[in-house]
Amino acid sequence: MSDHLSGSRAEVDPAIDLADLYAFPSPSTAGRLVLVMDVFPNARPGALFSDAASYRFRARPAAVAVGHPGSFFEVGADEYAFTCTFSGPVESDTGGEVTQWGTCALPDGEAVAFQVDDERGGEGHGVRVYAGLRLDPFFMDVGKEVETRAQRRLAFLPDGTNTLQDVDVLSIVVEFDAAGLSGPAPGAVFAVAAETVTAGPYPIRLERLGRPEVKNVLMSQNGVDTANTVVDLRDLYNEEDPFRPGPRHMGAYRSRLNANLAFFDGLDGRLDWRTSPDGTHPLTELLLADFLVVDAAKPYAEDSYFEIERALLEGRSPATCGGRSLNDDVIDTLYTLIVNGFHGPRVSDGVDRATEPASREFPYLAPPNPSPPGPVSVPTASASR
Repeated sequence: MSDHLSGSRAEVDPAIDLADLYAFPSPSTAGRLVLVMDVFPNARPGALFSDAASYRFRARPAAVAVGHPGSFFEVGADEYAFTCTFSGPVESDTGGEVTQWGTCALPDGEAVAFQVDDERGGEGHGVRVYAGLRLDPFFMDVGKEVETRAQRRLAFLPDGTNTLQDVDVLSIVVEFDAAGLSGPAPGAVFAVAAETVTAGPYPIRLERLGRPEVKNVLMSQNGVDTANTVVDLRDLYNEEDPFRPGPRHMGAYRSRLNANLAFFDGLDGRLDWRTSPDGTHPLTELLLADFLVVDAAKPYAEDSYFEIERALLEGRSPATCGGRSLNDDVIDTLYTLIVNGFHGPRVSDGVDRATEPASREFPYLAPPNPSPPGPVSVPTASASR
């Protein structure tokens, strides 16, 4: 489900498990860009961020190659990182409750301090930061998605079950002036990724995240990739730099995507994507550019996920800001893309909203459920066969 539990490291230490990434223009203040990172799936009241890890947003200016089939994005070398680190738990002055403090290092070297779970967040140098427990904004019928892959047919129902109903996550929200971020750099389109790395002078990447469901759905093991049958590619993929993946395992990633994308295309009984003679799928290289692409100059729009990429595929100019909003139904968008290429009816998992929709005001995510259900069991397609 999205990026929840996407590898062995994530399962061992949920505090570093990236669940979702969002990037969207502020719905309430023109010119502001909002980045949201969710970690710690199924977090319980009192959950804290790791003091042994850094939580980092990475943004780079990107040029969009409209009208040039086969070309997608030119991502610049300049990078603007927002890196959040957290103290160990400390006893607060009031009531003896345990609390936590955080610091967000900004691209210009300044920093913003904040207290975890304080809805006001911290503010300074034109940047506002929040971190704390919130309702998980992601929504999806995980069981029917897994059944779809296991049974090799579309198993979604008109009224699906939101597997994430009432569960909480730890969230980090950063809001800033987009024009002030890149200074004289041209354009307002950014490629955005998130990562968790070990704290200290020699950081090791633990998890990385761009688009939703790349690891858990698009790179899942469905028995159709005969070249990779043993190694969990998600663990290798998590170690890659989002903007500079190494060449060592790219053949394995391409093989898995080519096989899986052809598999998804046939779930409705027809083929809408034409692969090349060597089996390369038209979406493979685009999806390997695994980051959100958002146009900060366009106004906020919900259901805007994959708009910029879709416009490139169709040879037109994007109509909306792209990126990904908190209320975006990304599962419907993703499945419609990979099953029929938007040439047929919208493929829906039957779940259209989260437990509580996100608001249009900082910190955007709905307050947490004080009594969340027990841990969500996530089945696998192989276990369902």
